[in-house]
Amino acid sequence: MKKLIFFAICAFFIQTSIAQQHGIINNSKSPYVKLKSIDMGDCIWTDGFWAERFQIAEKSMLPYMQEVFTGDVGHGLNNFKSAACDHDDCKDKKPFAGWYWHDGDFYKFMEAKTYMYAQNEDPKILEELDGYIATIAKAQEPDGYLQTHTTVNKKHTFTKDEAKQTAPRNVGNFNRYSNRKYHEMYNQGHLLTSACIHYRVTGKRNFLDIAIKQADLLYSVFMPDNDHYGRFGFNQTQIMGLVELYRTVGDKRYLQLAEKFINNRGKYPVEDHITTIGYPIGDMVQERTPLREADEAVGHAVLALYYYAGAADVYAETGEEALIEALDRLWYNVTEQKMYVTGAVGQTHYGASTNRDKIEEGFIDKYMMPNLTSYNETCANLCNSMFSKRMLDIHAEGKYGDIMELVMHNSGLSGISLEGKHYYYANNLRKVDGARDYTKLVNDFEERQPYLECFCCPPNLVRTVSKLSGWAYSKSANGISVNLYGGNKLKTTLLDGSELELSQVTEYPWEGKVEITINKCKKEPFDVMLRIPAWAKGTTLKVNGEDAGVDVKVGDFATISRKWSKGDVITVDMPMEITLVEGNTLIEETRNQVAVKRGPVVYCLESADLPKDAGILDVYLKSSADMKAVFKKDLLDGVTAIETDLYIRKDNNEDKMYKAVKKPEFEKVKAQFVPYFAWSNRGKGEMTVFVPIIWE
Repeated sequence: MKKLIFFAICAFFIQTSIAQQHGIINNSKSPYVKLKSIDMGDCIWTDGFWAERFQIAEKSMLPYMQEVFTGDVGHGLNNFKSAACDHDDCKDKKPFAGWYWHDGDFYKFMEAKTYMYAQNEDPKILEELDGYIATIAKAQEPDGYLQTHTTVNKKHTFTKDEAKQTAPRNVGNFNRYSNRKYHEMYNQGHLLTSACIHYRVTGKRNFLDIAIKQADLLYSVFMPDNDHYGRFGFNQTQIMGLVELYRTVGDKRYLQLAEKFINNRGKYPVEDHITTIGYPIGDMVQERTPLREADEAVGHAVLALYYYAGAADVYAETGEEALIEALDRLWYNVTEQKMYVTGAVGQTHYGASTNRDKIEEGFIDKYMMPNLTSYNETCANLCNSMFSKRMLDIHAEGKYGDIMELVMHNSGLSGISLEGKHYYYANNLRKVDGARDYTKLVNDFEERQPYLECFCCPPNLVRTVSKLSGWAYSKSANGISVNLYGGNKLKTTLLDGSELELSQVTEYPWEGKVEITINKCKKEPFDVMLRIPAWAKGTTLKVNGEDAGVDVKVGDFATISRKWSKGDVITVDMPMEITLVEGNTLIEETRNQVAVKRGPVVYCLESADLPKDAGILDVYLKSSADMKAVFKKDLLDGVTAIETDLYIRKDNNEDKMYKAVKKPEFEKVKAQFVPYFAWSNRGKGEMTVFVPIIWE
């Protein structure tokens, strides 16, 4: 009998251990995080805002993206098929098409489909993924190398006209790891991450084995000290991918290599080199200052935030104080000195760092926040939330969840149309007719586009929407943390192996009341941590209608520790006041202007809601104006709008650089602000987030 009990206990703990290793970020065994991931599929959106977005992802975003990537528009699958051809007569032989980093974008699309499968268990998805994986396996070179741009151009012969017709990038040096501009690290990093997610969800090794071969090659090439490769790993998705592969298979070499890539930044002289030709150097790629010494986010915003997120993953395993101290400084610099009110980051398309290095798509000086020419790449905004999610896991502080929520309700979703098939790459805070010549701009458009040649943002956005339920909760030392609000059901196991089932009912973000019902739990006391957003002053917490008796501090978690029973109901009531938000006084571009915010949602004003002849720059708001939140089911697929009176300046149409001014005349009009994420869904028009205010 004792032996039976012993084996039963062992089996229980083995099963519990396995069950807790299917998180998006598999930090179940990471010693330096306070919050552990729930498993994929544990939380399912049931109704409301995020359930609606998830359904659009399932029914529209992903099917459309599949049509793009597996056809002749998006090229992704075609490139792998061509790389898999073993002779020039192969029917799938085609010149490489798209940008160098197109492989990585296809892996993100596959990752999104895997998250979808974790939720709906549609066997067709699994069948499609297996087909892609089989093609990728054939495209992989014998030693593990995977990069279709290199392989296609080395393996096949094309005429110059064939090559240039598909992509001018098919001319040049096709030796592997010859130049970092080819983005091999980016592609291979996304491969590692996508393969780990696929293995955790399906239990199948077909994709994972491909990733292991690639990672082993990376280790053999980049782990030895080598001046030629020392500055190579600049687009740092491989750091996250290597850490996830270490967490998945337990091979410590992958963690060591991830740390090596961090250690190499800032180690070598910043000068032109054969591996850097054709791409900016220095701060643009975060190589001027070693990470552990850094206190300013610099350079390409996506590169920087992938880098910081990867470094957070490394800290989660090593606990190195110098790393987390640097990440704390960088997170503050990003969110308190270089972030827009929408959670967007990367202020400019072209500019210079404080060290006078050339910058593209990235960070510039703190508090330099243009509206009309703001860049705010969708990927950068999403990476901001990815970085904050990792910092939330490490510190268990609510402020990181606030940034996740801000991004996902605003500058994340603004990158895609409501129906899920048109995209913005840049997410401006103001648009004025005739103010910019879009024919001269790159990745900045008057309206969302059905396809972007640089297609990195759409799959990044779709994979984030598809996995977001996995961010909604985390496991604490003795309980559960509620990170994001939305109608859902949670069925998980706590860290001690006990079962927990919750259901969440809410109309959030349109209303601030959230009810969480305990449907199943252990008999012993445990914690329920509830994130109280920084904007939610006056929030109340009740259990079964009675005050919960705990400290409620905005911008942090409120923790209820008690014995729970089936049927217990937690009520979180967050006042949804309409607020006017101003920028720091050092932000010249928003002086004497305000943005409108309600709960986590930032609002904007569109010309569609103004009189026909009124321009967006003619509009003023009085501080005394009554503002009313009204849910409109027929507006923008159902949103809460802010109705108010606005004032149209009547003498603001002179085409002069400067002019003498006297007290202007205003016309009072009734108008409405709409959620920023939903702008540009009613045809061409003007838009602004910040409006001038008349204080009364």
